[in-house]
Amino acid sequence: MDVAGDRTRAAWAIASRKYEREYAEHLALARTAELLPAEAQALGGLVDGADVLHPMSGHGLDDIALARLGARLVHGLDYSEAAVASAQRRADELGVLCRYTCAVMPDSGLDDGCTDLVYTGKGALIWLRDLRAFFTEVHRLLRDGGRFYVYEGHPLVALWDWSPQEIRVRPDRGYFDSSHINDSYPGNGAVERQHTLSSIVMACLRAGFEIEHLEEHPEPFWRPVGVTAAAWDGRVPNAFSLLARRT
Repeated sequence: MDVAGDRTRAAWAIASRKYEREYAEHLALARTAELLPAEAQALGGLVDGADVLHPMSGHGLDDIALARLGARLVHGLDYSEAAVASAQRRADELGVLCRYTCAVMPDSGLDDGCTDLVYTGKGALIWLRDLRAFFTEVHRLLRDGGRFYVYEGHPLVALWDWSPQEIRVRPDRGYFDSSHINDSYPGNGAVERQHTLSSIVMACLRAGFEIEHLEEHPEPFWRPVGVTAAAWDGRVPNAFSLLARRT
């Protein structure tokens, strides 16, 4: 039994009610949602006309952005029923071709070779206990020559203190730790898995992918309201992106 996983899913079940409470605010954001410039540049013309799958899709705002880039269909997967229901409602209200399914990765329940592009990240990999199993599932889901794209928090992010004066490493965490208790969002005892950058890259290669792009970024993809940390001033990595091709 994965007790930590059960505790994490329970924490997200509570946190995801946010998407229902703040439906109007998320709907307003969805009307103008765009991918980050680095994402749009890396994906180039891969989205236009493609079937896109988004494991761990959360609020689904990136799905709206992918649809606007020309995706034929965006299929979001998430283990939160609240997230799936609110994301589907937003997409339907905006008339965007997105559909959503509850699934606990790496068991997607989908057919082999069902998609052209798998997109994920922005707080996804840290909830996966077995990276290789996830990457292997992604490889199975992609058609020949399909791409897998990740834009994710850098593995060092878990170590940064949010001090506004100077960059500090938290004394209660280590880069090579296997996990830690989340103390920001979703909280409630959720367990974050820690994967080093090398373990992410090697899991990708061992699953049968050819890496086409790997970049580290100084900007965080998420900044809590009211927080200004020295670690976000451009001197240390806060995100990374990876594009891989199914071979």
